[in-house]
Amino acid sequence: QVQLVESGGGLVQAGGSLRLSCAAPSGTVFSTNAMAWHRQAPGKQRELVAYITNSGETNYADSVKGRFTISRDNAKNTIFLQMNNLNSDDTAVYYCNTGMAYRGTFSSGSFWGQGTQVTVSS
Repeated sequence: QVQLVESGGGLVQAGGSLRLSCAAPSGTVFSTNAMAWHRQAPGKQRELVAYITNSGETNYADSVKGRFTISRDNAKNTIFLQMNNLNSDDTAVYYCNTGMAYRGTFSSGSFWGQGTQVTVSS
């Protein structure tokens, strides 16, 4: 079982920024073609925030477009989520995972991280 490891969460004031990282073990080769960030706020369902394909194609939820940027470092098997202009609605546990992207949709695969808490204070 491959374990993805997220980091970078924390407490930030509204309008601030955070950068999340998600690393897969060195040398891991996935059969999937994309990686993604999801989030789950208290009492809400987990939602897809953004994904990035192996070729660098990206896709974002409407709620984060223009504020969040997903990127990847293939050499380090790591993806990032740069989050700017944060607001209280962004408070959630953020998870990364692998999956398949096809024509603008993303299907989650089997490997998830343990999650990292992001709390935005107003």
